[in-house]
Amino acid sequence: MTRSTLFALAAAGLVSAACSGTESRGTRDSAAASPSPATARSGGVDLTGAGATFPYPIYSKWISDYTAKTGIKINYQAIGSGGGIRQLSEGTVDFAGSDAPMTDEEMAKAKGGPIIHIPTVLGAVVITYNLPEATQPLSLSGDVVADIFLGKITKWNDGRIASLNSGVKLPAKAILVVHRAEASGTTYIFSDYLTAVSPAWSSGPGKGKELKWPVGLGGKGNDGVSGQVKQTPGTIGYVELAYANQNKLPVAKIKNAAGQFVVPTIESITAAAAGAVEKLPPTTDYRVSIVNAPGAQAYPISSFTWLLMYEKQTDATKAKKLTDFLKWALTDGEGSAGALDYAPLPDALSKQLLEKLASIQGGTAW
Repeated sequence: MTRSTLFALAAAGLVSAACSGTESRGTRDSAAASPSPATARSGGVDLTGAGATFPYPIYSKWISDYTAKTGIKINYQAIGSGGGIRQLSEGTVDFAGSDAPMTDEEMAKAKGGPIIHIPTVLGAVVITYNLPEATQPLSLSGDVVADIFLGKITKWNDGRIASLNSGVKLPAKAILVVHRAEASGTTYIFSDYLTAVSPAWSSGPGKGKELKWPVGLGGKGNDGVSGQVKQTPGTIGYVELAYANQNKLPVAKIKNAAGQFVVPTIESITAAAAGAVEKLPPTTDYRVSIVNAPGAQAYPISSFTWLLMYEKQTDATKAKKLTDFLKWALTDGEGSAGALDYAPLPDALSKQLLEKLASIQGGTAW
């Protein structure tokens, strides 16, 4: 199955029913009613999950491959990060996917006690635009991107953009900002980066899954934002890398913490993770940001996507099935990441996570 097909399925609201390696119809809505675990189990499903749409293609691939290898049947519904967090907190799914880590407040409300975050793969949020006059990729800095989305830079030929793009033809055309219309992990990553590099942004919209936008037009989902940009000259927006690639949209080179303008690629996303992880102390809480990471090759708007699970499982058999699946994903599964436009985790981090999973499975918490 191609990545384009997988994204189409996720956008259309199809469910990854990996118990047979196929998809079945469902409703994609971050506020949708919780799926019935009883219904899933009556169909022979061993584990149920819900959440972020961004990792849907890689999770679908992993689930299909793992089912073929082991016979363990897993159902993952791509309903959005917020919906996945809500359903896990209510105890109606066994795990959730999220592009934004849970807050301490969200963690405290979870019915089943402490929740752990396991990074699975890495992705990038890219700045995409529709500017036919520009025949080569634009270079942008964080403060310039922030001021565009704050409505302070309103023309494409603004001197601050021009100074970063010597020799590029920039029209005296209004900039039309496109942002997400709903709460999303993509917005969280983008705003996390802008908060880190722009005092004006930090003291204004700030960081979150949902923001009060100073300017711009809202689009539903990554597909909605990329569609608006693709159709409308003069627009600029932020989407996850795969959506820009899928729609053949240009992406800007972004100035990183080392002062280099970097193109978002699998290699530059991995470099961001490696640079960040090297500076992290040993931790059991992986709710960490890697935006604006050190390293000359690091792409600065990079992030983990997480799989969330309860630390204290009530069913030892299901706990083993879930941790076994995660161990496989963090080893054999990571090899599928690049082909689907994700970056695999750095080896050092994968090793830490495997040790964490081993200690949880073998401890008294289960």
